[in-house]
Amino acid sequence: MASASQPHPAFPSRPYSSTIHGKLPDRNGPPGFGVSSATRENARLERERQERERAQREAAVGSSNPLNALTDEQREEINEAFGLFDLDKDQRIDYHEFKVSLKALGFELPKSEILSLLTTHGIPPPSQANSLQHQHAQTPPSRLLLTLPAFQSIAATLISQRDPRDEILRAFALFDTDNKGVISLEDLRRVARELGEGLEEEELVAMIEEFDLEGKGGVGKEEFVGICMG
Repeated sequence: MASASQPHPAFPSRPYSSTIHGKLPDRNGPPGFGVSSATRENARLERERQERERAQREAAVGSSNPLNALTDEQREEINEAFGLFDLDKDQRIDYHEFKVSLKALGFELPKSEILSLLTTHGIPPPSQANSLQHQHAQTPPSRLLLTLPAFQSIAATLISQRDPRDEILRAFALFDTDNKGVISLEDLRRVARELGEGLEEEELVAMIEEFDLEGKGGVGKEEFVGICMG
């Protein structure tokens, strides 16, 4: 153990100390030297923060778009319904065209709900010359028009909120047109002809026999729902 009374040798002088003297920023030097560096760094961080927030907003908008939750077939169905009743092809539909377009998609909404949707999403007829805000305030809901994007958003929301069972029952009704409660062999023949499917009689009979669990000569609603829902 070293003696406490023995002094420590002095550290050797550093020959490079004089070379860096004066090269570090002088704390008492010209104002703004250190501040400008910090300002630039803060600005860079702020830009990065804003870019992250913008990316998050764009992602949120994309994910909240009800069209994104639909299949390509469902989106095509919406566009076809709009185009079918947009008779003058001006990319706008009125109250009556909106009502039948929704009905074509399987939605029979009450008048009050249709008017509410028009009030929220509709625009005034282009023939009115006042400002858009004034036009909307002065135009009765039944006179407002829907653009294609507005109709797409409304229809997509309705479809996404629909019970899958309701969708299956709609398909069942396309087979059981006379509402007898079962899909018969004759129903299969008719649908096969309409779809242009060249199915043999033996194939149609085999389909009925496979899914007719109760032996009643046809596929009932619950059996059809069970088939579709796996």
